[in-house]
Amino acid sequence: MAALQYYDVILKPVVTEKSMGLMAEKKYTFYVHPEANKAMIKEAVEKMFTGTKVSRVNTMNIQGKKKRRGAVVGVTAKRKKAIVQLTEDSADIEVFAGL
Repeated sequence: MAALQYYDVILKPVVTEKSMGLMAEKKYTFYVHPEANKAMIKEAVEKMFTGTKVSRVNTMNIQGKKKRRGAVVGVTAKRKKAIVQLTEDSADIEVFAGL
């Protein structure tokens, strides 16, 4: 696979009740590319959202769920999720501002 660019790393924000609660602590949750590492995620957030400074990144791999359709058993796609902690003097991310 070709090298990942910073705009390919972050796929979409995670909008759940738990992730909205973490925003008070300046923690933002994103689905990211499965091959992205913590350094790539940090670089992508700092380049895509101006004025942000990342202090730490936590990542987790989410396995696909088993689904059945009659006798056929399949698995949904696996994902990777990242929780990004911003520094205290960092600007907020505008994607989550209206939520």
